[in-house]
Amino acid sequence: MLRILHGLMRFSEDLDFALLEVDRGFDLNSYLGSMNAELKAFGYDLKIEGRSSANAVQNTFLKDDSLGRLLNVQYPKADGPKRSLKIKLEVDTNPPAGANTETKFLDFPINFSVTAHDLPSLFAGKSHALLCREYIKGRDWFDFLWYVGQKIKPNFNFLSSALEQFGPWKGTAVKATMDWYKKELASRIKEVDWQKAKTDVQRFLRPVDVKTLDLWTTDFFLANLKRLTSML
Repeated sequence: MLRILHGLMRFSEDLDFALLEVDRGFDLNSYLGSMNAELKAFGYDLKIEGRSSANAVQNTFLKDDSLGRLLNVQYPKADGPKRSLKIKLEVDTNPPAGANTETKFLDFPINFSVTAHDLPSLFAGKSHALLCREYIKGRDWFDFLWYVGQKIKPNFNFLSSALEQFGPWKGTAVKATMDWYKKELASRIKEVDWQKAKTDVQRFLRPVDVKTLDLWTTDFFLANLKRLTSML
């Protein structure tokens, strides 16, 4: 969503959504038919797989109680057979409290509006992933640098709710503050295998941005964390 709504210079294979309020009975399937029809109108073929169809896909879902599908989209090429694109679609039916939303307007392929978390809430969600994800995802850290560059402060109320709901701080009534955030994220940064992080993210970047991965070290990210906490 950061690329679509805010111009982040990173490609993605994920589409993550959250309901505005808890709805355990939410039916994702009721939306997939109209999605398929819309894609067909633009010449795309869609195959929908369950989130448990492959272990590698299942492991990328952060929350067990979210709804997810793997979308296999085939699209036409002028110079050959159709190509396939896999997109992970996830909907959080039990969203943490405290997120703020805003309405964004887009004009491709038609004019439409999107209700989305605002940037501080998006940064809080990304921070939750940085602190709680059990495997290395370099794309998370690329996004962290983008938020720092935009001088965005995480929505700590939303982050606190997310930490209470899922991850190693679940049920501890932790109160996220800038000091807490600085301490815990610094500890996390020191644990990351930066070569693995770079390998994960580089295929989602433009060639000019791949060169910046040479800077990715523990000291580099600690410096950016210090930059974030000192300017907010």
